[in-house]
Amino acid sequence: MSAGPGAADGGGRAPAFAPAPLTRHRWLPLWYQVSQSLRASILGRHPGAPLRLPTEEDLAAHYGVGVLTMRRALKELAAEGLISRRRRHGTFIEPGAGRGAPRRLLGSVDAVVAQQSGDLTEVLGHGPAEVTAELAEYFPDLAEIVSYTRLRRDRESGEPVSWAENAVRPEVAARIAPAALEGAPMTKLLRDTAGVAIGRITDTVRATLADPATAELLAVPLLSPVLHYTGVTYDGRGRVVDVARIRYRGDRFAFSVSVEA
Repeated sequence: MSAGPGAADGGGRAPAFAPAPLTRHRWLPLWYQVSQSLRASILGRHPGAPLRLPTEEDLAAHYGVGVLTMRRALKELAAEGLISRRRRHGTFIEPGAGRGAPRRLLGSVDAVVAQQSGDLTEVLGHGPAEVTAELAEYFPDLAEIVSYTRLRRDRESGEPVSWAENAVRPEVAARIAPAALEGAPMTKLLRDTAGVAIGRITDTVRATLADPATAELLAVPLLSPVLHYTGVTYDGRGRVVDVARIRYRGDRFAFSVSVEA
């Protein structure tokens, strides 16, 4: 019988890394779902977690997929630089996994959570805020939202990599403790903690230059390149529940979009 993902093998090697289970979505390629689920587990892993992955067979059994599907998912992660495959030794998570990796704007809520995982997050502030002219198109029925400001740092170096502002509906924000944002992405908290039935998320990315606040928070020169991402989360009724505005260091991130035929 095959050993579980976290079990030591017969050769007495240290336990392998244990990934989280997969929630399937009918409209996405299965290999992609597996790669994104494993990606989220890798980027969100505890610093002391093992770097060796289970065998292809054990991972396939864990996710309930065929070995060929698992192999394609691993190939995707290897191409991204998150894992390396060593003949006769196994598959290993790269110690610097996630540094500068492209953010992939594709797929499901699980994929978005995977994109947001892996960094250390510091909550800089939160509280009620006025709905500005920039936010009025998203919250036409509100005069006030709850604002969260966060700074993300690379887990290995502690270097700042992005900072984010989230504008959240007050009744939804009431179900989210600010401290929870230090351990989980906002999208995950909206879905799993606040109980929001997420209908869709729209993403917009544009190039801009670092203003004084961004330059200070990200430790980059004033007017240096920055990627400005806006993510708008809608519930099942089509209402906007969260507007995320994130500034990424231009020297650390690239965004990519994949289209499956």
